[in-house]
Amino acid sequence: MPADKAGIEYAAELLKSGEVVGIPTETVYGLGANAFDEQAVRKIFKAKGRPADNPLIVHVSSFDEISPLVREIPELAKKCAELFSPGPLTMIMPKSDRIPMVTSGGLDTVGIRIPYDKTARAVISACGFPIAAPSANLSGSPSPTTAQHVFMDMNGRIPLILDGGGCGVGVESTVISFEGEDGIRLLRPGFISVEDLKEVTDNILIDKGVLEMLGADARVSSPGMKYKHYAPKAEITILQGDSLAFNAYCSANSDKFDTLMAFDDSDCEGLDCKVLLLGSSGEEQAKRLFDTLRELDKIGAKRVFARCPELSGVGLAVYNRLLRAAAFMVIRL
Repeated sequence: MPADKAGIEYAAELLKSGEVVGIPTETVYGLGANAFDEQAVRKIFKAKGRPADNPLIVHVSSFDEISPLVREIPELAKKCAELFSPGPLTMIMPKSDRIPMVTSGGLDTVGIRIPYDKTARAVISACGFPIAAPSANLSGSPSPTTAQHVFMDMNGRIPLILDGGGCGVGVESTVISFEGEDGIRLLRPGFISVEDLKEVTDNILIDKGVLEMLGADARVSSPGMKYKHYAPKAEITILQGDSLAFNAYCSANSDKFDTLMAFDDSDCEGLDCKVLLLGSSGEEQAKRLFDTLRELDKIGAKRVFARCPELSGVGLAVYNRLLRAAAFMVIRL
């Protein structure tokens, strides 16, 4: 249904009755359920095929709604909220007893986000309770940035998808936790970058799970840190280097049956391959990444060489997602 008044009211009715609904946000589409309702939350895990130890992010419509959900709100969290909320930022805090363990993935912490998207906030307000919502895709597949992507993965699994058009950001929210009085740990990069967070504090720690594969027994505080994610059927190799090095490697190692994920046409000059372009800026790449990964399956790609994004700004978020789609296969040129 369109994300109009009638659609929002129907979504709220379903959510109040314990159902799961596909909801647009500014980052990606979410698979929402009542965060307080254990049975409804279990439906999210079932619909996605999601591991039970992968925590869910809880969405609220205003900062005032956070207090009942957590045991304390650090001063740094208040400063971050002033600068970046509503928006694509999730803050990890000690959870209150109101948040069931199934929602937090068995952890005593919970990730809270205030989405910027007006449809998401309208649905939360119409429900009167917080909404737990991971990305609305089958676990492990590329996240959805359109209602059509959600339909491809969730048709027959959920009763409603609200169509709010394409997502403006294109990658999931930045996830942070707080250490001491002045420390922020980056658990998942997103549109709110390390450089942005330095407006709050210079003490930014990047968790090793952002750039490295964690073990199967690792206990994680943020979604998207532990399992292979965002992956099409094709085998992806990330090539880290400038445009000339990328072109030279592909010229020597690829053929017409391969697919290239490049920034622009100059990366692929003279190469006889199928080419999918992500754009030159981190913001463009973030917006196009998941649609491009889904396109690989549409064209039946088998082997893919992807140019490595910048490891700064929004580019770090793109690299983080691409790393997982490539099962951490990187060649440094």
